[in-house]
Formats: sequence, structure tokens, C-alpha cells
Amino acid sequence: MLICNQMVVDQIQIHDEDDATDLLFRALADPIRRDILRRAHEGRLSVSALAREHPISVTAMQKHVAVLERAELVSKHRVGRESIVQTETDALDRARSALDRLEADWRDRIERMEQILETDKGDN
Repeated sequence: MLICNQMVVDQIQIHDEDDATDLLFRALADPIRRDILRRAHEGRLSVSALAREHPISVTAMQKHVAVLERAELVSKHRVGRESIVQTETDALDRARSALDRLEADWRDRIERMEQILETDKGDN
């Protein structure tokens, strides 16, 4: 069974770190793209080899890879007639940093809420 390609590669320009982070997490939101990252992290693979692992066309796989390239999660280069995909670990580090910052913000909020609740308990 072949799934038709309905994905559109958007042409959003990146203006700041928040835009880059949004682009990064949008790219990671798709299970096929996460699988591409896993497979490319294990070793360099061609776009056509990646497409054989999913019920999508090579063209659809190229578009998924383009989304990952735009988010700087992978890079692609030619070897003969093949486009080879490899993971870019710097982008994964940026994703980890963004999640760490988010976690720190939430932990700080929870701590402040706990302090407020403790203060309210003491007033009663």
C-alpha cells in the first residue's frame, strides 16, 4: 500500500531562536521524520533506502528529509546517484537545551506555587 504525499514543506523564514526552536520541534513532531533521525544516526543512509522502510514514495521521503534539513537536524550530500542523509548532532543538542530550559521554567513555577501554598497554610 502506498500512502499519497500530502505534506507541504513550508517556507517560513527563521528570524530568531524561538522560530528555529519551533521549526525544530515541528520537524520532530512527525513519526516518519523521527524514524529518519534514528536510522540516520545509526549510519549514513540514502533517501531511497529510507523510503523503502515506509509506505511512501521516494519523493515524499525527500520532502520529509527537506523538513529535517531545514531544521538542521540532518544534512544530505550526493554520492554518485544517491542522496545520503546523516544526522547533525548540533541540532539535537539545541533540542535538548530547549527542553532543559522549558523544564527549568516549569520547575521554577512549581516551586513558587508551592511557596505560595505554604504561605497560605501558615495564614490559616
